[in-house]
Amino acid sequence: MADSIKKTAKEIIQSYNGPQIRIMEVCGTHTHEIFRLGIRHILPENIELISGPGCPVCVTPVGFIDEAVMLALDHNATICTFGDLVRVPGSEMSLGEARSKGAKVQIVYSPIDAYEYAKEHLEEQVVFLSVGFETTTPASCLSVKKAKDAGLTNFALLTANKTMPRAYRILKDSADAFLYPGHVHAIIGTELCESLVEEGVSGVITGFTVNEIMTALAVVITKLQQGRSFFKNCYPRVVTHEGSKAAQVVVSEIMEDCDSEWRGLGIIPNSGLKLKETYKDFDARVKFRLPEVKGRSNPACRCGDVLQGKCKPPDCKVFGRGCTPLHPVGACMVSNEGACSAYYQYGGNING
Repeated sequence: MADSIKKTAKEIIQSYNGPQIRIMEVCGTHTHEIFRLGIRHILPENIELISGPGCPVCVTPVGFIDEAVMLALDHNATICTFGDLVRVPGSEMSLGEARSKGAKVQIVYSPIDAYEYAKEHLEEQVVFLSVGFETTTPASCLSVKKAKDAGLTNFALLTANKTMPRAYRILKDSADAFLYPGHVHAIIGTELCESLVEEGVSGVITGFTVNEIMTALAVVITKLQQGRSFFKNCYPRVVTHEGSKAAQVVVSEIMEDCDSEWRGLGIIPNSGLKLKETYKDFDARVKFRLPEVKGRSNPACRCGDVLQGKCKPPDCKVFGRGCTPLHPVGACMVSNEGACSAYYQYGGNING
């Protein structure tokens, strides 16, 4: 049955001979899987895939890295972070470079790991770099809840949590349809996507297997030819209409909406999350009285344009030259979900 679905989807895709279609894969994991599975090789020239802002490390602004470096070097905080963030360039240095100057940086695999580290090292002030979309935010909230319940006073979050709804609206004219991120909508459900149809926004939620992605592309092509806005959940084994109520409850208890800066997209109102007043003791910006920081990105880097679908990574003059995974100029080359790293790893001149 799976082979039949795959073959049928492939036939639909390869037989398309209509006007140019632009499909934005919002999720960075989709970008990498589409490359890894060789899907771009089979697309006709009139179907273009463009990468969107669905890489949390990529959309985190330079100023956030500067704040983390400041906490580590000026306030002697122990920074707990996912590995990708260590190599993302700040205005002056990355966290990795700060570590060479004496900063204490611990790699963790979850916010709960950071909480456990703080519990075991009460003599250290521990800050977890809370970066991510709806998928990872509940775990950050849970770590704060556990810290408060345990009476910890040496644990805090530096938040750069973001939510996708307003980003979809900002980018709606960048593509004919979205491949929505499956993991995000496993948390928030499908109601948003359904409502966006009324605003003329089309898209499909899909998973990460070859059959799921191929089916989603075939659905997009078929639906676009009908000339009406649409939404289809092609990932029903994981994504439901209501999403994860438990995750939604813990986030709403501990965090609230705020304006947020996205690399390349600027300030998007109410597209971020911050700790509520009742949890301000765990907010690193409040706890350490951080000044407002305006980061300065390398002018040679076009990460911002890549994240908006305005260009592809090989269009950047430093791609593969001054900017490589070993020596990244921008976040999109660092992250395992970044478009630049996908193009570099799998071949930058492939169609789409």
